Order: sequence, then C-alpha cells, then structure tokens
Amino acid sequence: MQLFVNDLTVIDFSYCCTERGIVGESWIVDVLLDGSLNEMSMVLDFAVVKKQIKAIIDDAVDHKLLLPMLDKAITVSDSTYREGHEFVDFKSKQGSYNLQSPRCAFAKISSDKIDIASVTSYLTEIILEQLPKNVQGLTLNLRAENIDGAFYHYTHGLKLHDGNCQRIAHGHRSKIHIYQNGQRSADLEAAWSLRWNDIYLASEADRIALADIELSANATENLSADQQLFSYFAPQGRFDIAVPSNVLDVVDCDSTVELLADFILRQLKQQSPDNEFKVVAFEGVAKGAIANG
Repeated sequence: MQLFVNDLTVIDFSYCCTERGIVGESWIVDVLLDGSLNEMSMVLDFAVVKKQIKAIIDDAVDHKLLLPMLDKAITVSDSTYREGHEFVDFKSKQGSYNLQSPRCAFAKISSDKIDIASVTSYLTEIILEQLPKNVQGLTLNLRAENIDGAFYHYTHGLKLHDGNCQRIAHGHRSKIHIYQNGQRSADLEAAWSLRWNDIYLASEADRIALADIELSANATENLSADQQLFSYFAPQGRFDIAVPSNVLDVVDCDSTVELLADFILRQLKQQSPDNEFKVVAFEGVAKGAIANG
C-alpha cells in the first residue's frame, strides 16, 4: 500500500556551490510512503506525516547552510571563540566566504555537491530511522517552484528573529512582481532579478570592524579587501560572516521580506518619483509582502 502527501512543506535554505558561491534556495517537498497497514488500517496517520515528517525535514535542513563535505573547497572546524559554534571556510569562483555560527545553523551532507539527489538521499536516511516498522519505503520528491517570470536567489539572516530565520546564511528562491502605474513591468522585475541573482543581503547596521570579527585563524589571516564583514548576536548564539563584495548588496534596513519590499519600492520611487508602484516581494514559495507607493 502507498500513501502520499503532496506539498508537504517548503524548505528554505542556502548551500555552498563552487561555481555560484553561497546560493539561497527553496524546494517544495512531496512524500510517498510504502508499507503495510497498521492496527488502524493505515500506513501512517496523515496527521503524523504532516507533523512528524515535516518536523524531521525542517530540523534537518530548513533555514540552514548546507555543506557538501566531500568538496575540498569546504573546511569546517570548531570555533576557538565560542562553545557549540563552528567555523566554515569556503572558496568559490565568486570569492571566499568565511563564517562562524552555532553548530545548528549548518547541515553537513556527505557529497561533493548540493543538489536534489544528495539532499534527497540525506533526508531519506534521516526520516526512515524515525518511522514505524510497518513503513518499508519512502520516496521524497524535492522540486523547485515553477515560476513564469523573474526570480532571484538570495541569502541573509535576521538577527531579531527568535526562530531559525536568525541564522546568518539561510536563503530563498523568490519571484517578484512589480507594477508601475497599475501595469506589471517585466523590465523592472528582470532588473531586480539580475541585481539580486545569487546575492547575499546584509544590513548596514550589522557591519563589524576587522578587529571585532570572529572567524577561523586561517580566514582572519587571509581576509581580502574584497570581503566585507558582518556580525550579530541572536538567541541561538553569535553569527559572523565575511562575504565577497561582488555577491553582496548592503541594505539600509533589516532584510525581512516586508522591509525588502519597502526597500525596492523606495529605490523605484527615487528613480521615478512621479510614478506609482506596487512591489509584491516573495520569500520563497507562496508567501511574501506587498509595498505600495
């Protein structure tokens, strides 16, 4: 017997890619279970699938930075500053990224790259360990949202958030709708999609001096003038990151989707003050914020 749940959850995360740097991503998760019927004549209660399996997936990868541990461009080590924190040093074609975060902010995947196949294998093993014995098989279908139009991948962190959004390197794949004087503008949407393609969004308020950054000794010794430094404390711990300037946009606000929608609107109004705009900014799949002005 088989049991399925489509659109079980959406995982929002970032991952290290030697070609693109740190990339924000959002994948929809479908689940198919194979098994015999239990004492309730079910393979598994839908409530358990929707609650337990979703929770396992969220805990494993959601709002984390996924690390391909077989990639020689990645180095992970215990922090020398803070207990329960780790350093991550990553070299990509876009430049070097260096981080310190609580250990829970990273997912270590035994692969040389992060893709749907490697994440599917990682999650399948974790989930099967926690399912009842009558469930003999599990098929996960991870897929990107089908977007007809402009979108971008961004990575960020929200220091004021008391949940997992506080992690300094998690991200999203997000579409954007922009209306100018009541008409949707493909040109403006494409321009913002290009501006924020594989971007790291940092808040100016989180910028930190070189003397105060907490990174690995190797990272600190080899920081370049092309890297910019950011850090903050949040409920889970301290977060530090050094980001290449060519994949960075520093905004004058926090990077909640509400404030990002307002940021885009303010940029548009500055360029065309006599026009009316509506910005529909998405955060991953099927959620976001609207700014009008």
